[in-house]
Amino acid sequence: MTDEIVYEPIGTIHTPWDESFAPNQPVEREETEARIEVRPELAEGLADLVRFRYCYVISHLDRVEKEVETRVSPPWARGATVSLFAARTPARPNPIGVSVVRVKRVEGNVLVTGMLDVLDGTPLLDLKPYIRGLDSKDDADTGWIADLDGGDHLLEHIRGVPHDHDHDHHHDHDHHHDHDHDHDHGHDRDR
Repeated sequence: MTDEIVYEPIGTIHTPWDESFAPNQPVEREETEARIEVRPELAEGLADLVRFRYCYVISHLDRVEKEVETRVSPPWARGATVSLFAARTPARPNPIGVSVVRVKRVEGNVLVTGMLDVLDGTPLLDLKPYIRGLDSKDDADTGWIADLDGGDHLLEHIRGVPHDHDHDHHHDHDHHHDHDHDHDHGHDRDR
């Protein structure tokens, strides 16, 4: 086994998120965009990516300050504690971020996408197309999230999906929201 693996960033991700905040997930909104700048010598590698609707963005989460723990409590999970590899916390043995985002356009050596859930200036490690039929699994489930009270509803909030509110907003809610969903839930970047 190799003692050390070294990757060199291939670019930089630009988002509006500063050191204090990034959303939990790459929630898609028409008015928000991220700009992924690849090294100039790799610009030609972006050409055919625009033929896909979505792509994977693989990044190095260079400003994670939390200690790696084998049990974690995602802040949106209503107190549930789960194992590290069953969560999307950025505090991992290797702080690698994986996001699926909408591909919008290419401008020279810049890929413009829907909004990303990383801080501005995050190093880019790779881009790969998201391919229907290969990457989407019809029998995928929600794992331990299904055990949470209102788990499906909670997922809609995390994703920023507009939906009906057939619940009492004052009962057993540990998050705040308005009905137009013009907000994010990523207070400390734990997913």
